[in-house]
Amino acid sequence: MADRETDDVTGTETTGHEWDGIRELDTPLPRWWLWVWYGSIAFAIVYWILMPAWPGVHGYTKGLLHHSDRADVASDLHALDIQRGAGAGMMRKASLDQIEQDPKLQAYAQQVGQSVFGDNCATCHGVGGTGGKGYPNLRDDVWLWGGSLQDIQHTITVGVRSGHPGQRLSQMPAFGRDELLPPATVSDLTEYVVKLSGRPADAAAAARAAPVFAEQCASCHGVDGRGMQSVGAPNLTDGEWLYGADRTAIRGQIHAGNGGVMPTWESRLSPETIKALAVYIHANAGGQ
Repeated sequence: MADRETDDVTGTETTGHEWDGIRELDTPLPRWWLWVWYGSIAFAIVYWILMPAWPGVHGYTKGLLHHSDRADVASDLHALDIQRGAGAGMMRKASLDQIEQDPKLQAYAQQVGQSVFGDNCATCHGVGGTGGKGYPNLRDDVWLWGGSLQDIQHTITVGVRSGHPGQRLSQMPAFGRDELLPPATVSDLTEYVVKLSGRPADAAAAARAAPVFAEQCASCHGVDGRGMQSVGAPNLTDGEWLYGADRTAIRGQIHAGNGGVMPTWESRLSPETIKALAVYIHANAGGQ
């Protein structure tokens, strides 16, 4: 081991190590740092004794204080249920129209509905309810299944293609994928739909597609293309498009017949919570 010496400049003892003429000083750690380190060790030991800390084969050490975050959360949720109990009871008994007409109940429904929407619906419909490709915009006045309070409540309850016995169920044929129509006819129908929406379209193609639309599409979308809420068929004459408004998107929809899925919330949310959510959407997101 190299000899330890005292540095002439700093007066600090060296470690005895030297590299390229540079000697390493054995500078002691700052006293404040040492005290912080010792204090951290002491705090950790006290924490291990007082709080749940060490895992074991069949559980964990409970600590002398027997603290439990799980119990705290359960207690907080119980307190919240008690706090909301009165409002929930009134919501349970009131009709949807009564809730909207009662300022106190409506304020309660708005508060609960906003929270539930953010936790459960915003993932697909967006925080502001504006939706996205394949997910309906809830802030406009375009509703596939109706935008009344009762319609919204029913859709939330049973879902769309959800497997619920009363589910909202619409089925657009995949005219191209299932070879129900030849590709040329699918292209002509695309032009016809573009024309329905009031945009410039190939007149000859639209004329060829007119009898096909009357035979294959009018039963759901209507002779004039304005759709039918009773079967969830969209209005093809407005400017709202769930899967895109350009020719590629329209042709793709005719070809594949895409259909979205919305879960049923009947088994996940209480009836009064569904009411509150319906009131929130109706009041804040373009209800009819």
